[in-house]
Amino acid sequence: MKNTRARAGVSCGLITAATLIPSAKADSLATNSIAAPAPAQGHALLWQKPAWLTDLSAGVREGYDDNTLGVSGQGLQPAGSWITSVSAKVGVDFAPLLGQDSPYKALTLVYAPDFNIYHSTPQESYDAHRIFDTIRMADENFSLNLTNYFLYNDGSTVAPTYAFNQTSNTNDRYRNFYAFAMPRERRNQIQDRGLVTMQYDSDNMFVRPTASLLFYNLNTVFHNAGAAPFIGYQNWPDRYDVNGGLDWGYWVTPSLAVTAGYRYGYQYQQQFPQDISPADRHYSSNHYQRALIGLEGKLWSWLSIRAAAGPDFRDYNPNSPVNDSHPIYPFVEGTVTATITPNQTLSFYTKEWQWVSSAGLVPYYDSTYALTYHWKATRQLGLDLGGRILNANLLVGDDVIGVQPSKRNDIEYCLTAGAIYAFTPNFSANLTYGFNAGRNLLDNAIEEAYRDFNENVVSLGVQFKF
Repeated sequence: MKNTRARAGVSCGLITAATLIPSAKADSLATNSIAAPAPAQGHALLWQKPAWLTDLSAGVREGYDDNTLGVSGQGLQPAGSWITSVSAKVGVDFAPLLGQDSPYKALTLVYAPDFNIYHSTPQESYDAHRIFDTIRMADENFSLNLTNYFLYNDGSTVAPTYAFNQTSNTNDRYRNFYAFAMPRERRNQIQDRGLVTMQYDSDNMFVRPTASLLFYNLNTVFHNAGAAPFIGYQNWPDRYDVNGGLDWGYWVTPSLAVTAGYRYGYQYQQQFPQDISPADRHYSSNHYQRALIGLEGKLWSWLSIRAAAGPDFRDYNPNSPVNDSHPIYPFVEGTVTATITPNQTLSFYTKEWQWVSSAGLVPYYDSTYALTYHWKATRQLGLDLGGRILNANLLVGDDVIGVQPSKRNDIEYCLTAGAIYAFTPNFSANLTYGFNAGRNLLDNAIEEAYRDFNENVVSLGVQFKF
């Protein structure tokens, strides 16, 4: 019997679509996308784009960031800069060209470049080239979904140097874990996030093989940060996470399924060369297994959920700087979306997992909690509010070389607000504001004041959409 409920309910499996967007705060702020309201009635362009051309737009944005490196001001002073950004977007969907009887329901490809000029801090300027592609097909009881996000940043290959001077080892090494996330995302690099699921439906059950990839290739050069002329230099190793597994689901109602799943995965962290980190040869690559229980679908007509949780069993390599080579961590990931009214939505996303650090050697427990609210106030005006809490807990590490880098538990609070106004169906303007506050959670930490920072980012932009 053909079962259409599984395909109609969820297509992305236990890993939510939110994992396929850039997670770094600086990149998301630089490309803050406000959900557009319905355009006002007016004269449309004489030229109408064909059905297979899904996106065609261009925009320009002017903004200001008052703390591009996320420093506390206790040592290095915040450096602000005006930012000019020019963006474009072109998207196609080849599925309509194959006819209604084709099993391919989507064959999309989107290219979205973003060119950013930092006028006062030119080393932070970068050009982001983003490619999104989706393959979605369905035939009888079988369905396939593949989603991929690829980013190439054409930015500086030289990382920031957090140092007061080069005469002694007086660098700003006590800064917040999230401080260097902003300049890191602007450097030369490749990112790739992919998710593929295949689903077979049978009566009230389904089986779904799945695989995912999270990949970071940082193209910044390495230097020995403990010796002049590179005291305080920031080294960023490459890292990735890849896993695969199987989900089994049972539809307890026509719109809600319970799931059970298993994942086997591997996390890679590049080891620094010996001339870069001569005293510390640690790195945190590891294998893991997860057992997951989840919910997918609609709890009520206005409330949808996609979530999974379970134990995560780790097996670290012998050179990992951890207290326990075979720990067990909780893994949680989920999204809940409430349609409050036809014009208002409220969404909550969370992910808690063990991950290898781009800051260096010690792995950390990474927690994200994000709440977003969108209100289509009128046919022309849309408003957005958002808040995020990010926590990086490195206390599982046993690396005590130098200034005890594993003795760290940092948090960041993020608030965003935005408005978009559609003057015509083709022309709109948007205003965004973001506030980020990094804080230290440890009592009696070394140089606590260095670990706190504030950042304000504001931008005004216009977009022309065909």
